[in-house]
Amino acid sequence: MNDIEAVRDLKKGSKVAFKYLFNTYYNRLVAYITTYNHNIAQSEDVVQQTFIRLWDNRQKLDEDQSPKGYLYAIAYNIYCDTLKTKKKQEKLMSVIWERALRDRIEEDMDAKERRIQKMRQVIDSLPPKCKEIIQMNKIQGIKYKDIAEHMGISIKTVEAQMRIAFTKIREAFEDDQLFLFVVLRKFDHHNN
Repeated sequence: MNDIEAVRDLKKGSKVAFKYLFNTYYNRLVAYITTYNHNIAQSEDVVQQTFIRLWDNRQKLDEDQSPKGYLYAIAYNIYCDTLKTKKKQEKLMSVIWERALRDRIEEDMDAKERRIQKMRQVIDSLPPKCKEIIQMNKIQGIKYKDIAEHMGISIKTVEAQMRIAFTKIREAFEDDQLFLFVVLRKFDHHNN
């Protein structure tokens, strides 16, 4: 059997003719598409789709012409279609990822703003001396010893006032353990 005979028999629905063309061109077409995509598995999918299309459109074949050019054209067009689909999917995934990231950043910013507001409220609710000490230490970065000298009190009093502040902060943020851990660690780091 040759290509012309195979085309004539294929148009009549011959599975033998189809098998002949498949065996003749399958590996060549896989190699051809692989030169574009460098992916044998994807190339095999493209070539399988090519032969499905050949079978579906067998009535349109020219009986006096080899199907070689037609098969290569179909394979190339299917490859291009898969490439376009892949690019559309990648673009869609990129848009989805970008939106998710933007939403996460906005959520994080909102959460951060809520935490800052809550921290301000907690600090504002502290007794005046306690509030002044925590602001001097944590906002201005003044050491316990210097606060004690500035306010004319003992270091032990500064430490006691800081413990009061930490207790209030812990209570206010007990439902936000991660934030509490970060804040208290940062506070403890600047204590002397």
